Amino acid sequence: MSRLLALSLRRDPRVQKLPPYLSFLCVLVGLVWLLLLPLDDYARKTYISENALLPGQVHTYFSGSESHVLRAYRSELEVLASEEDQTRVNDKIEEILKGLGVKVGRQSYTYNAAGRAHNGENVYGILQAPRGDATEAIVLVAAIRGLNGQVNRNGVALALTLARYFKRWSLWSKDIIIVFPPDSETGTQAWVDAYHDAHDPRNVAPLPLKSGALQGALALDYPGVDRFSALQIIYDGVNGQLPNLDLVNSVGNIASGQMGITGFIQGMRHHKGTYKHRLTTIFRGMVKQSLGNSWGPHSSFMPYHVDAVTLQPYGKGFHDEMAMGRVIEGSFRSLNNLLEHLHQSFFFYLLMQRDRFVSIGTYLPSAMLLAANFSIMAIYLWVQSGQVDADAKKNAKKQTKAPATEVAAVTVERSLVLPVAIVAICHALSAVPLYVLNNTTAPLLPTAFAALAAISTAAPFVLSYAVLPVYKPTQQQILLMKSLSLLVLGMALSTLATLNFSLAFVIGVLTAPMSFVGLSKNESLRWASATLLTLLAPATVIYSAVAGAGLDMGHLLEQASFGWTVWGMYTPIVVWTIWWPAWTISMVSVLC
Repeated sequence: MSRLLALSLRRDPRVQKLPPYLSFLCVLVGLVWLLLLPLDDYARKTYISENALLPGQVHTYFSGSESHVLRAYRSELEVLASEEDQTRVNDKIEEILKGLGVKVGRQSYTYNAAGRAHNGENVYGILQAPRGDATEAIVLVAAIRGLNGQVNRNGVALALTLARYFKRWSLWSKDIIIVFPPDSETGTQAWVDAYHDAHDPRNVAPLPLKSGALQGALALDYPGVDRFSALQIIYDGVNGQLPNLDLVNSVGNIASGQMGITGFIQGMRHHKGTYKHRLTTIFRGMVKQSLGNSWGPHSSFMPYHVDAVTLQPYGKGFHDEMAMGRVIEGSFRSLNNLLEHLHQSFFFYLLMQRDRFVSIGTYLPSAMLLAANFSIMAIYLWVQSGQVDADAKKNAKKQTKAPATEVAAVTVERSLVLPVAIVAICHALSAVPLYVLNNTTAPLLPTAFAALAAISTAAPFVLSYAVLPVYKPTQQQILLMKSLSLLVLGMALSTLATLNFSLAFVIGVLTAPMSFVGLSKNESLRWASATLLTLLAPATVIYSAVAGAGLDMGHLLEQASFGWTVWGMYTPIVVWTIWWPAWTISMVSVLC
């Protein structure tokens, strides 16, 4: 009885018309779901899961007496840091560290990206823990040049002062490593890769000195010499990776609770806790995570499961270098208390302000609903593809006055060869833009991208009006082609959502219209659908985003190539091997 009921429901025309509406409902609920996250009912106050951290529970002793040492180091490095000769700066840092009785190592590296060589030399020192056995270590990074390209004057001087200060204490159970890379992009990556023996020896030299497993890292970006008013905590990593939330909370609690320094995230310096400010903070974080590139020296640690953040003083106020030093001291004292690697708190979260967040269990359904929309439409189109030829056969039998039993027993065979071939070829061709944009020299990148944009825009028209007419595809084959494409897209985005929620959500929103275009045979609607898809093409969206943000296309493409080579950024893979083939096949299905 239940089997007959299921068959009757499956053949019910009202049920067969339901999937497009269900798919649209998934998209709508997914979008509304994200917009509800800033409400108090869905967000939670941040808290410390790892009790051993005890942030802000110790008295810090880094005080005004160290300010004279800091000024002395800053004046010694002031002249050298403004010169182009990086070797002289490293020589001076090595001299200072050795004078403190610290073991010093140096490492050279060269990266080649977009036809340009990025080379430099790292210098670092290891303070051996008096109460440890060199099995664990904490890292402090102070790049010679900060995130904005300026000389990290106070950052380097403060790191050297802290090295001198930490050396005198006997409470450390973990080694302290202080790294001075030449910049915030390449040096830290080379050092971290070599530390974990994951470097290419042809480009990156091995480290002469090592310690134990890295338990955490702080990066200091402090180019100014004036007093500051607030502290920005930068936590976004490569490919949307995030540090353990306990680390972000610990640093924030120490800065605000113990030192009275206002902490903020995502550039929201004047966060008022309103719905608008919370939503803006979430969107800023999602944009950064979806782009997938590095946002500071801390990003290089995250692929190795080392929790890290970058601290960046901001504004003009009454807090000085000593307050910044006490924040680092308190953070290191907390990490020094750890008995095991940070693991109890969240690694997947969205922060909407410094002390409120939503966890993955709350926000993940929004991206999953977007991905489910494609799977629902793929199944719907698969069923529709079987009905196209079935209706034709039934009509033919009716015209020949065939018995009713024969009409009911029509067997539908799907012709899969051409649809599978088209989908496979489009996905294979996606390797072409991926290869070209990552192997072209920087001056030619804008031209190469413009050429690829023109070719990708013309490709659906060429396929629809020149290539496919030779094979005379049926309506069934066109539906199958789109069904297979949406199936691949839905599976890819649902998998990606568990790795990089923000990127999966953004791509899901941009590709959602592909589920509904091409379902009408009306000529005006077909061309309106083609126009909409053209506006949502990868190249069009990238050009619009670059123009809207006031960025330089050449610089953006060079950074993408650099990120692919140095950081292992996989955003280009998602754009060209998932988004672009799905868009191309949707355009072809509309135009055919």
